[in-house]
Amino acid sequence: MSKQSYKQVSITVSSDEQREILVALLADAGYEGFVEERNVLKAYVPADAYSDEALNDITGPMQLAYELEEIEQQNWNAQWEAGFEPVVVGDFCSIRADFHQPVVGTRYEIIITPKMSFGTGHHATTFMMVDSMQEIRFENRRVLDFGTGTGVLAILAEKMGAKEILAIDNDPWSIDNAGENISRNATGKIILQLAESIPQVGKFDVILANINKHVILQQLATMKDHLAPLGEILISGLLQSDAEDLSRAIAEHGLTLSGHKEKQSWLCWRVSVKEKS
Repeated sequence: MSKQSYKQVSITVSSDEQREILVALLADAGYEGFVEERNVLKAYVPADAYSDEALNDITGPMQLAYELEEIEQQNWNAQWEAGFEPVVVGDFCSIRADFHQPVVGTRYEIIITPKMSFGTGHHATTFMMVDSMQEIRFENRRVLDFGTGTGVLAILAEKMGAKEILAIDNDPWSIDNAGENISRNATGKIILQLAESIPQVGKFDVILANINKHVILQQLATMKDHLAPLGEILISGLLQSDAEDLSRAIAEHGLTLSGHKEKQSWLCWRVSVKEKS
């Protein structure tokens, strides 16, 4: 059987911040792998899924130059592993691969198989989600991880004492990868489910949603409906330019902003149900 043909897009970038924004936007557009080099981001998408229009919609507003090449499928993951380094969020949490030495001096350690699912701690949004979780009580609480990716947030929630975690994603590959990581970390209270939207399985004390603006706006009412009394929603995957739309949606759904973080061009917001006056 011949290997699937891929489009390799080599984009010239000027900063790490720009690189991270591109990875998020291209992943949403169906790109399956990324290789980071000095001043260049290489992104890979199946040739039959490639669109000039979609690529230009992403690179055009940033006025980025790129080169396009058709290649056979490769082991993107092996290339990505070579540059994977542990992530340390203060003295709170470290995220590393099994081939790294243990990180000393953090309360929680998470070991992941370094594949291309979103959520290794490197991306600013995942870093802020992990950082924000230390401000939330998880002991004996029921948690939803909406868009689990590698499962890193669900794993951390269990390590912090959650009694039950439902982790959902619409990508079968992510579900498989999260399952590997859950087993590796011996976290047995996490239920994985392939799903496009939140299933009707009761209320949650904490909802974690590191996805994107479109999905958050689409699912915000459903998230509120699934929130237990005094529950909290922690959301990211948002650019600073999304703040106005998100603020409006939060107000329209009777929610209130109770905490926020910013890192590079990204936002992480903590919201809860507005108390009735």
